[in-house]
Formats: sequence, C-alpha cells, structure tokens
Amino acid sequence: MKPFEQLGVPQHLSEKLKHQGIVTPTPIQEQSIPALMEGQDVIAQAQTGTGKTFAFLLPILKNINIESPHVQGIIITPTRELALQITHEVTKLKPDNAHVLAVYGGQDVAKQANKLDGKAHIVIATPGRMLDHLRRGTVSLGHVRHLVLDEADQMLEAGFLPDVQEILDQTSQDRQTMLFSATITQQVQNLGKKITKNPKRIVVKEEKVTVSNIKQLLYETTDRAKQDTLLQIMSEHRPFLAVIFCRTKRRAKKLNDAMVAKGYEVDELHGDLSQAKREKVMQRFRDAKIQYLVATDVAARGLDVEGITHVFNYDIPQDADSYIHRIGRTGRAGGKGIAITFAAPKDKQALQVIENKIDQKIERRKVKDLSPGKRENDERPRPKKKYNKRKR
Repeated sequence: MKPFEQLGVPQHLSEKLKHQGIVTPTPIQEQSIPALMEGQDVIAQAQTGTGKTFAFLLPILKNINIESPHVQGIIITPTRELALQITHEVTKLKPDNAHVLAVYGGQDVAKQANKLDGKAHIVIATPGRMLDHLRRGTVSLGHVRHLVLDEADQMLEAGFLPDVQEILDQTSQDRQTMLFSATITQQVQNLGKKITKNPKRIVVKEEKVTVSNIKQLLYETTDRAKQDTLLQIMSEHRPFLAVIFCRTKRRAKKLNDAMVAKGYEVDELHGDLSQAKREKVMQRFRDAKIQYLVATDVAARGLDVEGITHVFNYDIPQDADSYIHRIGRTGRAGGKGIAITFAAPKDKQALQVIENKIDQKIERRKVKDLSPGKRENDERPRPKKKYNKRKR
C-alpha cells in the first residue's frame, strides 16, 4: 500500500489522519483517491467499513476554497444517521475556517436555513430535506464542484430517485460526480450512466470485508427460547459494546424493555424514536455509557462506532446484503469482531441464502456447549484502551 501522500493527499490532511491512527490507505482509498484528486468521476462498489468515506472526503477537502462563500461540496446520503456520521468525520479533518453542515429531516427547517445562509462550504444531506431547501430557495448548488451519492443502492431502493435527479439538475454540469454503492444494481448502473462522465469504475470485493476478520457463529433456537438464549450467550461472551438487530420496531422495543428490566446497560434505536432521541442514544453508545444497542435495520448502514466487539442477529435478516451490512458494524478498521446469529427452524431458507452469498457455512454452536466454567475468552475481541476503565 502506498502512503496517503503518494496518492496525492496533502500533508496537512495526512497528518490529521495520523493523529487518528490512520496511516495506511484501504483498497478503496488507494484505488479511488488518485483518480478523484485528478478530477475524474468515479463509480465505486464497496461495503461500509472499507474506508470509503475518507476516499471521497479527502479529495473534496483538498479542493475546497474557504475564501468562497458558496456550497462547493455536497454529499447525499439515504439516512440521517449516515449524514451525521459523515459530518463527524469531516469535522475531524476540515480546516478550522471551513464550514460544514448536516441537513436532514427531524430538525427545524428555519434553523437549518440560517446555517446555510452562513455560507456552508460542504453540505451533507438526505435527499428529501435537501430538496425542501432547494424549493424554498434557502440554498443554491450552482457553484458545487464535487457531488457524492453515498449508499446509492439504498437511496434508490428507498424511492429517492426523483429527488436525487431534481437535486442533480440544480448543480453545475462541470461538477465532479462520485457514486459509491454496496451493490451495483441495474438501477444504479442506469443512474451512473446519466450523471457521470467517463468514470473510473472500482470494485472492492465484499468477501475481504465480511469474513476475514469477523468470527461468525450460529445458534439454532426457537422464537420462544430466543431471549433466554441471547442473555445466556451474552453472559458467556461478555461483549464490551454490542449491537443487537431485531426484525421490527416492536420486537426491538420488547427486547430492550426486557433487558432494561434485568439491569443491562441498553437502549433502543429504531424509526419510532424522535430524531433528538436517536441522536442522544447514539451519543451514549459512542461514549460507552450504554453497552448494548437494540436496533432495527435503520442502524445497519452508517453506524460506525469504535469498539463494537459483537453483533447479534436476534432476528435473522431476510437477505444476504442485510446480513453483510449488519455484521460489518464489528471488525472495523482491521480489528476483530464476533457476529452471532440466532436461527429458528423457519429461517432455514434465509440462512441458506446468506451462506451462499458469503460462500461459507457459518459455524454452528449449541447453547448446551456453553457451561459456566467454559468462557470463550480466547475468542473475545479485546477492547480499545478507552473502554477498559469504564465502570460496568
């Protein structure tokens, strides 16, 4: 791997990366950054957790003119959580006098408009709220030089294509366009042809992300026994930070309430919560004030929290891509993680689809294999230093 500076990243940005402990580019960064630094359009296929956020942020930050009062970079993402996560990463890298703003639903439109009037240089936005501001005339994209569509497949699946196209129509034809997607569906291909010019196409194989550093285990159980099975396995593995995925908001709330009643440091994350509540929950989880996050797939993408040691699929996902995105919350940035999936008899077909996709059979375990004297410390990922001192 070449160092960041050999890819064209300015020294002041590479130094900020070093302060975060990032010294070696990931494959998506190594393949994308040189082309983007030269102003080329890019269509890239890469999973979350591969470092794609820095792949598009570094070229944008290199070219931002802080003397100009106009919006010069816009990043469109499908969810509020991902918009906030990207904003967090930009804030750590940007110059002090560069203005960055996250624009998403659930916040006061007038307050966002005032901040946009404060001349934001980079805007990270969900499609609906960005379109709202464009129609109100509270933002102009005529001077945008860099446009990113992140998680393009998820945006199109959610029905955002008309909004995205209307946003693109209000940007300069001379812009640089970057399209990043976990999967390149036919719909994504069609969009890419329309909005990019002679793009460089990049593919980072998902197998490198999903299976090499994540130990995957499967416990066969029933829906009735699932809660007790989860709690028993958690007592054996003793996660430092864990995300527990449920199929529906109702099941997430029910499991969270049961865990709270048993004294676990836990909270829930799903679409029924207000945006303020969701942000508060995520901050508590990032600060390790809670150990366990019970979530629906609203958190499957864009959830990037340092130190997640375990992912539990309390309910098995119905498609392989969701499984890959879920377990990718652990084992990030070269670390190790454990993904534990619970399967009831009715989940046989969904499990087969997942195993075919990842091209491996997930290791089966039985609950009776776990005995009080048999702790799996040899498998348990070690926490980062900042988690060792947290009171439990």
